[in-house]
Amino acid sequence: MTNNTSIKQTFFDRWAPSYDWLFPSVIYQAIHQRLLEYVNLSTSANVLDLGCGTGKLLNRLAVNFPTIQGTGLDLSPEMISQANSRNYYPQRLRFVSGNSEEMPFAEAEFDAVFNTISFLHYPHPQKVFNEVSRVLRPGGYFYLVDSYFQWQDEFQYLGITPGGLNLYSPTARAKFGKEAGLNLQANYYLLGAVLLTIFTK
Repeated sequence: MTNNTSIKQTFFDRWAPSYDWLFPSVIYQAIHQRLLEYVNLSTSANVLDLGCGTGKLLNRLAVNFPTIQGTGLDLSPEMISQANSRNYYPQRLRFVSGNSEEMPFAEAEFDAVFNTISFLHYPHPQKVFNEVSRVLRPGGYFYLVDSYFQWQDEFQYLGITPGGLNLYSPTARAKFGKEAGLNLQANYYLLGAVLLTIFTK
């Protein structure tokens, strides 16, 4: 684990116990609600949520799609502990700690991969796209949700979290996807500058 990754993990480990009490969590719930308007899942889908945090998106997906299976992956063991303690569907959902750049999953294991407001934390975005492509089945969907600034393809904002935040335009996202063998399907604004980009494999 690189030093920057270790620092990020420590940051989110400390934030985990109060994460769902704070303002960002309310915003994320609104984003999740809008995201669901664009989600296409079969009744038997097996889905992955990268940067799952306390597990709110997977629990919401389990409500809306009562027969899917889901896995949440997060760098922070404390976030995973919080997610497991609030897992309302333990027969269908599981939460594990791991790095999105080196996922502990088999090739073509998932029908859909979700990533909401955590891609901006990843120091090596192409590695994450490559891993998403590896674990995604042919015909599967990748739902990437994050903010971006319209006036440039890539933007780094330092000072909020260790390593800063990295924001990517639709053009930059499409390039990551193409390099990983994923096809851009559509872009949709969910809330303000928060953009959903949908890829298929």
